[in-house]
Amino acid sequence: MLQACLNGSRDSAFHAYTPLTPARLAADAAAVIAAGASELHLHPRDPSGAETLEAAHVAAAIEAIRAKLPDVPIGLSTHAGIAPGGPGRLTAMKAWQVLPDYVSVNLIEDDAPEVIALALSRGIGVEAGLWSVADAERFVTLPEAKQCLRILIEINEQDVEEGLQIAAAIRKVLARASLDVPVLQHGLDAGVWPLYQDALMRGLDGRIGLEDGKHLPDGSEAPDNAALIKAAFRLARVPPNLPPDAVPPIAGN
Repeated sequence: MLQACLNGSRDSAFHAYTPLTPARLAADAAAVIAAGASELHLHPRDPSGAETLEAAHVAAAIEAIRAKLPDVPIGLSTHAGIAPGGPGRLTAMKAWQVLPDYVSVNLIEDDAPEVIALALSRGIGVEAGLWSVADAERFVTLPEAKQCLRILIEINEQDVEEGLQIAAAIRKVLARASLDVPVLQHGLDAGVWPLYQDALMRGLDGRIGLEDGKHLPDGSEAPDNAALIKAAFRLARVPPNLPPDAVPPIAGN
């Protein structure tokens, strides 16, 4: 499964085509699904462009996308830095009338267990975000661990070798726990394509999009999210022992 992460905390200063408004998110979602992505991950925004979990803005983003793509799973971030922030997330999530299919919850955050429990109680799937071995060790002790939709191995390190080593150590913790929960592995910026290739080699799900990075495997800037998804599928057809710059150019972006 390849998930498209459309925007994250990025803005138009990062990339001109970062989708922020409900209309732009819906158009971009349609483009990445047409390019081959299976699911969506996004961060709704308020009219100023700031990330938000407030019910009205969450509903606007989800409804705009579902009007075009009624059957495509939509996930949201619950990152503690998103307004209203911290414990206020629980209050905001309780007010949601239009629900996403799933949310991602970072185990590094103190109230992650409460956010996970609330999401599951509302019938919302949970992606458990693990940034470190400590996160993994905390996660596998949770009573709700086996109820999660999937586990995200999220590598933020910019030293690629270090990031791959951390991912391997997290996978060892998960293997010992025998949770039988799907795993999606992804990197950030310099780690995007190495972590994606590693995920391909191991049969794990992947995630690609402007939230994680704006460059194609050859180092050039992608014109948009759809181009990144096309590059991911093209890379998946290259043997794992070949470097990212061996990927043929993508025509018709």
